[in-house]
Amino acid sequence: MPKRSPAATALYYTLLAGVGLLLISPLFWLVSTAFKSPGENIFQYPPQLFPQQATWANFLLVWNNYPFARYLWNSTVVSVLAVVCNLFLCALAAYPLARLSFPGKRVIFWLVIGTLMIPFQITMIPLYILAVKLHLTNSYLGLVFPYLVSAFGVFLLRQAFMTVPKELEEAARLDGCGLLQTWWFVLVPAIRPALTTLAVFTFVGLWGDFLWPLIMVDNPDYFTLPLGVATLASAFSEDWRLIAAASVISILPILVFFALSQRFFLPTGSGEGLKG
Repeated sequence: MPKRSPAATALYYTLLAGVGLLLISPLFWLVSTAFKSPGENIFQYPPQLFPQQATWANFLLVWNNYPFARYLWNSTVVSVLAVVCNLFLCALAAYPLARLSFPGKRVIFWLVIGTLMIPFQITMIPLYILAVKLHLTNSYLGLVFPYLVSAFGVFLLRQAFMTVPKELEEAARLDGCGLLQTWWFVLVPAIRPALTTLAVFTFVGLWGDFLWPLIMVDNPDYFTLPLGVATLASAFSEDWRLIAAASVISILPILVFFALSQRFFLPTGSGEGLKG
């Protein structure tokens, strides 16, 4: 690649820094609002970037006066259950589409890909009717129901399986491994970065989902964090400091989960993604 001049390099990084600051500014305003005291005007112009008197009172008020621990537990249970089921079922469905030969494989694959073009709002009604018929309302399983398996996950893992050298699979079969043993002990560990990527997408998507829990549960004992944050607007008469504090609490588990799984995205050595 041609070497850029110092001026072009400086302009390039300046543009990247500007875009980064623009993208992070809503999150920065949210955190700043969460720490502001009641006497500060959060809607003044020009906006006040840093709180004059930072306080933890907003977080303590939300945590102590509202069942936020219950909402946090519900979101954690639902998200973890969805991630485990999604990884297992998607990997199980992607394996034959990538490594086996059978009639109609290409047709089945394209049918799975075709479902990606269907918006969730269209499938939501039949999913809801099916969930009601199965008596899944006001339950953890009902909240996880649409996320047990995903077409995107099947596609992502199928592409990852196709990159694994065939020699690994052949060596496992020579050692006496069956199809399921080869899938579990050889191929699944080989696509760990793809599994981590799917886990992050599933966890973040379900953690912030508002629409499906809204129509599936009416018992506050099963409210997830998005529903809990939405109820704060009426409970605290739209005190945006408390709503911001609740939002910051709901974001923290996502950041922790991403930080713990980030090292799997970029292997440090060649072939690390193939290690068991």
